[in-house]
Amino acid sequence: MSELPSDVALMWRLREGSRRGPKPSLTVEDITRSAIELADAEGLAAVSMARVAERLGNSTMALYRHVKSKDELLVLMSDAALERPEPMPEGIDWRTALTFWAEGVMVAIRKHRWYSKLPISGPPAGPNNLAWFDAALGALQDTGLPEEAKVGVVMGLMTYVHGEIRLSLDLAAGFADNPSAFSTYGAVLARVVDSRQLPALARVLDAGVFDTVGAFDEESDEDFDFGLQLYLDGVERFIERVCQGS
Repeated sequence: MSELPSDVALMWRLREGSRRGPKPSLTVEDITRSAIELADAEGLAAVSMARVAERLGNSTMALYRHVKSKDELLVLMSDAALERPEPMPEGIDWRTALTFWAEGVMVAIRKHRWYSKLPISGPPAGPNNLAWFDAALGALQDTGLPEEAKVGVVMGLMTYVHGEIRLSLDLAAGFADNPSAFSTYGAVLARVVDSRQLPALARVLDAGVFDTVGAFDEESDEDFDFGLQLYLDGVERFIERVCQGS
């Protein structure tokens, strides 16, 4: 059996030596919690081993005895910040369950705006991330889909949800820095879009779609819900094709 990757072993508290001897005065949980609090207060760029050590009243070397690098710290933060998903309501169908799940991810990540800036270096492997993965897979248990297809559906949903969250938070930051860029977006495009070169976009502008862009609100879930339901429409058709042969 192959050895667990070091960061996975750390997230699951299975790293060699993590359970031996007297209880240490400083723990991985302490370090992770302090790093999350720092990121919440000052942003992800403020997080360093030295700053976290300072908050904890310890030396930087004391942290390195538990967490080997900032990269490991970011991995710990990416799992701990999500917490565990809320239990699925009983008696709901797969579509309602996945909607509940997606909205739960949105709420969880909005608590930590820096989360969208975390590097993604691999599939979910920590206990909290896997709990979310399991919950989404469980929502599909009665669909009749083969296990491989369930994973494909959930991975696609993860891609959509995390992508929308990252986009909405980035746009929120852009709006805060330069709101006029949003309020004048339609007018600016109208001056540069030639209907002969960009006919589809010109029709959108003529329909006034961008005229009301100016009250951008990251807490508004209208666009998120629209895209989510489109994705689930596709999943529904996929389930019908796979399970009913239509």
